Amino acid sequence: MPHARISLLRGTSPAYLRALSSSLYQAMHEAFEVPAGDCFQMIHQLAPEELVFDRHYLGGPRSDRFVLIALTAGRERSDACKQAFYRRLVELLAIARGSRRRT
Repeated sequence: MPHARISLLRGTSPAYLRALSSSLYQAMHEAFEVPAGDCFQMIHQLAPEELVFDRHYLGGPRSDRFVLIALTAGRERSDACKQAFYRRLVELLAIARGSRRRT
C-alpha cells in the first residue's frame, strides 16, 4: 500500500488538486502496478513560510506553483520501473489543468 504526501503552497484550486492527485495515482497504477483503488494520499497546502525551497537549485527556476511529492512504496522497485513512473507522471502532469512541462 504505497502512500504519497503532496506539499504545495496554499490557495490551489480544488480542480487542480484533483487533477494532481489523479495524475499521481494513475502513474503509480500504471508503472508501479498499484491495484485499483489503492490510493492513499495526503495533500498539504502550506503558507509561504511553511514551504521553504530554493527557487534556483539545480537549474530551477521554481515558481509559487512548486509541488513536492514524497512517496512511500511498500516494496522496492527497479530503476527502470522508477524511471517509467517518473516519465509517466511528468506526461500526466503536463496534461493536468494548469500545469506545464519544464524543458
